[in-house]
Amino acid sequence: MADRAFRRYVALGDSQTEGLGDGDDVRGLRGWADRLAEELAREEPGLLYANLAVRGRRAGQVRREQLAPALALRPGLATVVAGVNDVLRPGFDADEVAGELEAMFSALTGQGAVVATMTFPDVGRITPLARPLGGRLLALNARVREAAARHGVVVAETGAHAVVTDPRLWSVDRLHASPLGHARIAAAVAEALGLAGSDDAWTLPLDTAPPQRSVLRAVSAEARWAGAFLGPWVVRRLRGRSSGDGRGARRPELLPVVAWGGEVGGVGGNGGGREAGRREGTGRG
Repeated sequence: MADRAFRRYVALGDSQTEGLGDGDDVRGLRGWADRLAEELAREEPGLLYANLAVRGRRAGQVRREQLAPALALRPGLATVVAGVNDVLRPGFDADEVAGELEAMFSALTGQGAVVATMTFPDVGRITPLARPLGGRLLALNARVREAAARHGVVVAETGAHAVVTDPRLWSVDRLHASPLGHARIAAAVAEALGLAGSDDAWTLPLDTAPPQRSVLRAVSAEARWAGAFLGPWVVRRLRGRSSGDGRGARRPELLPVVAWGGEVGGVGGNGGGREAGRREGTGRG
């Protein structure tokens, strides 16, 4: 796959693929999929890229809302990443979620696209209050691997390395990657796809250890996080609302990859793919 050039890339998914945590809704979002598109465009300058992801979407919603538009765009490469929003719901069923993902894998590979997906880190190692979700994530990851194997889908094992729990790779809400985290995800997918120049630098720890906090400060931080992010999330669930209500895809059409900052919600050239590991503190020059 390393020698294959992709002329059309379409990303399907939820908030992580939309780019939350990397930019904002005023200046524009970037995210790992945009960063991967930048990397692809270095090898294929005529690359066209669409991002159909919408925050808050569960796997079934991604299939119902995004699969048909993705197929219509006839991608050479598609990424399908969803399921964490399902894991957070009380009625989570790993087989059901994996079935939705597999339906997308089957349809896209059946049309000739190369498809990539990823496994998820244990959020309980990032947010102690989320530790009960660890078993769900392990179950989902296992089923994602099985479904991917049946359809020849590439899997980036982003949840398998200790560095993914470094708090500096996560935004303040602890649910979305930080810009550095998005760069690492893009590099992981690039390596899984075998893109020229990609390597495992994204798996290496940062050059400096994360800051240590006293028990009191850690407990205080947990309380602040629960009030600022967990509480509002619970309220939305109780009201049957989602952060993605009323939103559509930010990049629903295939467009050329342009320099970051050249347009709101555009795609840039700073820090995606293999360059992430070299410029953002992995210890490799």
